[in-house]
This record gives sequence, C-alpha cells and structure tokens, in this order.
Amino acid sequence: MTLEGVLDTIAAVCMITGALLSLAAGVALLRFPDLLSRMHAAAKPQVLGLLLVLIGCAIRIATVVDITTMVLIAFFQLATAPVAAHMVGRAAYRDGQTRTDLLITDELAPHLDKFGDRSAERNGRFTANPPAAE
Repeated sequence: MTLEGVLDTIAAVCMITGALLSLAAGVALLRFPDLLSRMHAAAKPQVLGLLLVLIGCAIRIATVVDITTMVLIAFFQLATAPVAAHMVGRAAYRDGQTRTDLLITDELAPHLDKFGDRSAERNGRFTANPPAAE
C-alpha cells in the first residue's frame, strides 16, 4: 500500500466518523427530553464531527489555501459553539425554561435566588412538562 492509499484511508475514516457524530447530534436534538440535554448534543458531538470531517478533507485535498480555510473554520467553530451553547442554556435557565427535576446539581440557583433573578418560576411560567408543539 502506498502513502497515498494510507492517507486516503485515514481521510475516509475521519470523514465517516465525523459524519456519524454529526448524525448522532442531529438525532439527539430530536430525541432528548429537555433544553439542556439538547444544547449539549448540539455543541459537543457536532463540533467534534465537524473537526473530523475537516481533518479528513484537509488530508485528502492537501493544498495550503484550502487547509488554511479549514483551520479558520475549525477555530471559529471551537470559539463560538461552546459560548453560544452556554449563553442559550443560561438564558433558558433564567427564563425558567429548564426542567429542574432532571438536574443532578443546580449550582446556579443560590446565586440567582440571592438576586431575585428566577422571576419566571415565581410568576408561574415554568412548567416541568412544556406543552407539545402543534
């Protein structure tokens, strides 16, 4: 087997693994019960899946301009996806849209209660089982 054949095999494994991780993230977005679980599924395996696909493409294409573009895509994905997921989760928590019965540890509640920031729960907008979408 030549070096090109080995690189093609590595690239194919990276791309297939990345595609399967992205598929798993998409299925988890539909199947997980609450916002925090869905947020985790959207951020973690999707980013790793994209990075593996980019690595596979970089191995296969192997031109400087394309690899530079893929490195920039990977950098911005790694920089923005966790921050965006954190901000969505924090906003949903403050608005009372999370299912606190599914939380094992709630480290944010004492801090928000101290400042009276959980007004959504006190106003009755929080529901453990939100209504189904029509």
